[in-house]
Amino acid sequence: MAAQIHQFLCLSDNFGVLLHDLATGRTASIDAPEAGPILVALEERGWELTDILVTHHHFDHVQGIGALKTRFPVARVVGPAKEAAKIGGLDEELHEGDLVRVGDLQGRVIEVPGHTLGHIAFYFESEALLFAGDTLFSLGCGRPFEAPARVLYESVMKLAALPGATQLYCGHEYTAANARFALGVDGHNEDLIARAADVERLVAAGQFTLPSTLAAERATNPFLRAANPALKASLGLPDDTEATEVFAVLRERKNRG
Repeated sequence: MAAQIHQFLCLSDNFGVLLHDLATGRTASIDAPEAGPILVALEERGWELTDILVTHHHFDHVQGIGALKTRFPVARVVGPAKEAAKIGGLDEELHEGDLVRVGDLQGRVIEVPGHTLGHIAFYFESEALLFAGDTLFSLGCGRPFEAPARVLYESVMKLAALPGATQLYCGHEYTAANARFALGVDGHNEDLIARAADVERLVAAGQFTLPSTLAAERATNPFLRAANPALKASLGLPDDTEATEVFAVLRERKNRG
């Protein structure tokens, strides 16, 4: 791979992620949840921040931008055009299909509304990397704060349609809690049972549960299995229930949990 990824925790459960291009030395921070840990990670790696790729406007994803720009004033900040006014200071406003370069690495912008109306993801096809922010989580998905659940369902399925080998990086370390919920609604899924055991081992060893892959998510993430008859039956829903409705039921149950 021409890219190196460094992942670390920010705040209580946010992930900091640095994307480094080996060929040019350019380094991007995916969102900016907290400046301190990002600066420490850059120093440890000997990397210089050149880009900040913003997925959405929530404070725990943008609050570190100002301090990072103070330390690296020429760092380019790019993010969703539809949330530019809420984020502020974007050097480039991005729309569906736009291309973003980090050195020789090229990513494509995918608009994924639902968690927020203007939320975007960054897909680096050649490197098989997806930075999904708070739209799609390992074994879960974000809350549909700014759009109906059906809109978020369309967004997560849009991401799920990418190649199965794609590595999924998310905004938060929620996998263990998501696994417990998933087992409660899809407990006969053998792939899920095995994966939940793997998650438990990783957590016990103090290791991160990410990245995941989209193939693993399609097999085990209940929010991507809303059309599955066995999952519908587990929820007590008729087999002809539309997937969007199943997704909404799942999301409401997760909200209450």
